Amino acid sequence: MRVDLLTDAVDGLDEALAAVDGFDQVLVGGLLRPQPAQAAGLAGLADAVAGSPLAGRTAEAAEKTAAGAADEDHFLMLAAARTALLGSVHDALVERVEEAVGRPRAEEAPVPGAGAEHPVNLLAAARGWLCDLARAGWQGIDHELVGGAAPVVTAMLPEPALRRLATLLDGFAAELAASCPGATLERVPVRRWADLWSRAMLLTLPGADRTAAVTEVTGRLLPLGVDLHEHATAVQAQVHAVFEPTDGTTPRLVRAGVSVPKPDTVVGAGLWQLLRPHMSVLAAVSEGRAMELDAMPVTAEGDLIWDDARATPGEPADAFATARVALPTATAAPVTPVDRHPARIAVPVLLEGYTVEKEDDGLAFRAAGERLAVDTVRVPAAGPLTAEAVASSGACLGLLRWDAGEFLLQPLAVERTVRKKPVAVHAGAWAGGTADKAGVRAEKAATDAVTVLRERAGRLLRK
Repeated sequence: MRVDLLTDAVDGLDEALAAVDGFDQVLVGGLLRPQPAQAAGLAGLADAVAGSPLAGRTAEAAEKTAAGAADEDHFLMLAAARTALLGSVHDALVERVEEAVGRPRAEEAPVPGAGAEHPVNLLAAARGWLCDLARAGWQGIDHELVGGAAPVVTAMLPEPALRRLATLLDGFAAELAASCPGATLERVPVRRWADLWSRAMLLTLPGADRTAAVTEVTGRLLPLGVDLHEHATAVQAQVHAVFEPTDGTTPRLVRAGVSVPKPDTVVGAGLWQLLRPHMSVLAAVSEGRAMELDAMPVTAEGDLIWDDARATPGEPADAFATARVALPTATAAPVTPVDRHPARIAVPVLLEGYTVEKEDDGLAFRAAGERLAVDTVRVPAAGPLTAEAVASSGACLGLLRWDAGEFLLQPLAVERTVRKKPVAVHAGAWAGGTADKAGVRAEKAATDAVTVLRERAGRLLRK
């Protein structure tokens, strides 16, 4: 991997992000009575898309909003322009990553298939609430305004086609409610809330969340590692892997994910107990095995719709061997336009021949004279991989991400030398169970917590 390409400036990147930041600051104060500084932020957004098909409508929306005369369509246009700008940033960064890793370029995203008919009144209600938020701004939110999302979410949840938007609105409203009143906020998560607002606005358009085409694939799945995402009330495991079709066509990068709710008392290695029953590939990750897939559904974006009935354990498959042999030729899946965002970038890569530099805020790898930051904060506590193991490693298999203006490497596994022999340490080593003493202790503690919760729940149900 050419680390030097990851540190070179990307043309137009800073200007695009500056335009996004300017608009995001507009949302802080609200769009009801924009001030001169907010008008400048709106104009900057319009100027940034001046050479695109969005130019005319975005300019009109910015002008009307700056004058305090914007309607819902104008707000929707501003959200679309912001999303398009971040989409262009995503594309530029992905192109740079593809050049750095020398991997075949992903094909263009196919046009999504037709989605289910959505109740227009519910989409309009959601858009109305989001527009009220934009008018008030993050500093103007209160419990009454934020509470307006509750009836909309309640009405949406019974509709399967609207659950994506309903879940987004529910989580967004919960974050806002925890920060009310906005006038007293010392710190506003400006980029995050603007991201959530813009995405929700676009999803209120009928057809914006059309499902990607689904096909069936047969072949061998070679796991690379597990990326674990933990929240107080939910946890998700996403397995990154290389899929080799039986028909001999080009290998491809795929993901297999599972999400489950969880009590906030279940943490660390106990999370695997909640996830294992839903996806057998977690055991394959722990055991270092491939999986044989038979007609497994997969979306055009490379997400396997996992079905244990269509997967059987295969031969042993070392993740580092897969990374050295199969990963360089595997093609990445395309990304649909609505999902193009820098935060989505998570490219599996293998880095070797580096030295480790310890810094005040973490670690960095230096390869061929170039520095690459290491994001050890993302390494989960639910496995044996630690910052100390990363610091003593000689090879790292991880996800290349982009955050805060630079590329970062999130370790999924490392190789280190112990008694003159290479030893691999995986973040997901305990996913399918473990005999490791530390893992066993953590599993027992989690089992005890789950047992107590089940007993309490049983008593409440009996009452």
